[in-house]
Amino acid sequence: MSLRLRVALVVAATVAVAAASTGIATATPTGPERRHTMTTRPVHRHAAVSTTFRNPLNPGPDPFMTWYQGYYYLSTTQGDAIRIWKARSLNQLLAAPATTVWTDTDPSRNKQLWAPEFSLVDGHWYVYYTADDGVDDHHRLYVLESSGTDPLGPYHLKAKLVPPGLDQWAIDPSLLRLGGRLYLGFSSIAAAGHNSLYLAPMSDPWTVSGPAVYLPAAGCASDTVREAPEFLHHGSTTYLVYSSCDTGKPDYQLWMKSLSDGKDPMVASNWVQHDGPVFGRNDSTGVYGPGHNGFFTSPDGSQTWIVYGAKNTANYTYEGRTTRAQRITFRADGSPDFGVPLAAGATQALPSGDPGSTQYWINDDNRSSGTGSVTYAGAWSSGSGCGTQCFWGDDHWTGNAGDTATFTFTGTRIALLSVRDTNYGLAAVSVDGGAETTIDLYSANRTGEQLNYLSPALSPGTHTLRVRNTGQRNASSTGTLVEIDRAEVYG
Repeated sequence: MSLRLRVALVVAATVAVAAASTGIATATPTGPERRHTMTTRPVHRHAAVSTTFRNPLNPGPDPFMTWYQGYYYLSTTQGDAIRIWKARSLNQLLAAPATTVWTDTDPSRNKQLWAPEFSLVDGHWYVYYTADDGVDDHHRLYVLESSGTDPLGPYHLKAKLVPPGLDQWAIDPSLLRLGGRLYLGFSSIAAAGHNSLYLAPMSDPWTVSGPAVYLPAAGCASDTVREAPEFLHHGSTTYLVYSSCDTGKPDYQLWMKSLSDGKDPMVASNWVQHDGPVFGRNDSTGVYGPGHNGFFTSPDGSQTWIVYGAKNTANYTYEGRTTRAQRITFRADGSPDFGVPLAAGATQALPSGDPGSTQYWINDDNRSSGTGSVTYAGAWSSGSGCGTQCFWGDDHWTGNAGDTATFTFTGTRIALLSVRDTNYGLAAVSVDGGAETTIDLYSANRTGEQLNYLSPALSPGTHTLRVRNTGQRNASSTGTLVEIDRAEVYG
């Protein structure tokens, strides 16, 4: 993937960090056809431990996640560093603080750090990732080693991973453990074109011990991209699930190959190609480009889950990719059934054994699953024109300077999610009457369910959050609209 493509992803994720239900898809009209008033009605319930969650889990792409000793650990592409989020419940990950586990001072490898994955082997965690000097063609594979068994480190650089005779562009490393041996899957350059699948043997977690083998793979017909190999063993079969198509296309999707136990994974012909994508765009729920995935098991070990990146726009863009998760099942023949991507904001049951937490939502029309409400001052409009791009299919908006929306909630943190669009402006956010923080709701592409603001940690109790339309916009925006859609409250 080019420097331009990946930089766009990282910028989008970084903006979201700094700064449903049903789902995401049709454009929201902004003209008179939407100018009608929706009656708001307070619905209050006492906060309780929630056994559900909603996507997104993180505003970054290229996710990898595992459950370890009572916590989820999640990594996504951050570009300038490797960061990991830790939470006891899946429904707390969006509000969890990030821990920076690695930065590098070596200018040959301290830029464009992409797609970190981490595995526990013989008492140490190993983080596999790709990095370069700022030039995409210089991407190479690296591995970090932890000092102990804490996934948050500390870490030190263990090795550069270079298969014999293949010191060339490479991304998306992933560790395969099979039959007591280790293998490194990754994407590199082959005769078939850029971003092709490879597998190499390893003598230990940091040493490639032999030449890599090229794995021909079917995929998206419009380009030759084959990347982000991930491995899932079930029954007597290992499944190689990989991403195909340009990441910026709405048709970015997952395909699959499989290997029967007892067969040599280093023989390319032993991998059986499965026909057609196994996980792709779902226009009915407004989910596009689902790919670059990982797998994790539920806390009690009884369920298998997929974590993946996707966006809420059919436009050709690298912005707005966020991390989502949902459960997968297995067919009678043992092969994984991924189902279809659920809408961002769709309420799902937590993984089996997840303890849950006091977390709930507040919708723009004043419905809430907990002790929360929202009130408006000024000339706000409301309606259901945003369809699957909004939580519960509705939103409130205003283009008038000084109009405010005030959330009242009980908890220790609140997150605001909504559509971003080409005619959206600057909003000022304040908590409990404190200093305002300015957030920019503009996007070059209309994209739903984006994380726009995450409050600092607050003392337990009841708080208010006010959103004010400043009447201002950045130079690229064509308007000053501010939208209210969904808030997530964390106990």
